[in-house]
Amino acid sequence: MQALLHQIASGLAAGGIYASLAIALVLIYRCTSSVNFAQGELAMFSTYMSWALVQAGASWWVAFAIVVAGSFILGLALDKTIFQPLRHKPVLSVIAASIALLIILNSLIGLLFGHELREFSTPFGGVLGSGEPFLSAHEAGALLVTTAELLAVFVFFRFTRFGLAMRAVAVNPSSAELAGINTNQVLAVGWGLAAVAGAVAGLMAAPIVFLEPSMMMSPLIYALAGALLGGIASPVGAVAGGFAVGVLENLLGAYVVGNDLKLTCIMLLIIATLVLRPAGIFGKATQARV
Repeated sequence: MQALLHQIASGLAAGGIYASLAIALVLIYRCTSSVNFAQGELAMFSTYMSWALVQAGASWWVAFAIVVAGSFILGLALDKTIFQPLRHKPVLSVIAASIALLIILNSLIGLLFGHELREFSTPFGGVLGSGEPFLSAHEAGALLVTTAELLAVFVFFRFTRFGLAMRAVAVNPSSAELAGINTNQVLAVGWGLAAVAGAVAGLMAAPIVFLEPSMMMSPLIYALAGALLGGIASPVGAVAGGFAVGVLENLLGAYVVGNDLKLTCIMLLIIATLVLRPAGIFGKATQARV
């Protein structure tokens, strides 16, 4: 029972990281109606920038604050220069642009920092207490940080005017424009927030998976599975799906198929969700009359 509870608690800590990335995927999906395949590489890029700042002498949390602010600006810039001009183009154009961005960022980081594994320090040092805790200090800290971030996103969307405007644009951009909402500005902020959510996920994941250019590939797949399971258009569903996938991943690896096949099982979950429930558990199927 002790081992099972440990796997569940550890899965929730990993699920917080997946939920943070899943929220980023949902934000971009609601902006572009497509998946941003470069979301993991954007998170990786931000994490490397934080590592570079720490190596230059900045404290961990100062680097965290600088990178979060920089990630928001980067998201705004990417929307302005790349994705805003593609806003009324076919969805395939947006997908192709995100894949190109993925390759560019991965190659750029490899060129600047190399491809070897690097350790990334955690700000949550020490132990939780006596005995055998269910979570390591970093896992507990990461769970607190990602939970606080997700609560902040909920408050932003639910109780701020700009958050309500983003929800209106996501539902019906044309009607939102007629109501006087600047849709381009709102969607740009969506890209900025998605970049921030990805940066937080990367910074929390790096001390666990180590730092290297492809570090966020697996977390992105798990986050995509969570977003699809809960509902790619539903922020609440994406969060619930991210936590569920985190727990499922740990249980599969520990008790069912082992670590070598758990990613394969998650891929099967993605296919099954797309076939059986395309809108996800929390999503709503839409019907169009012709």
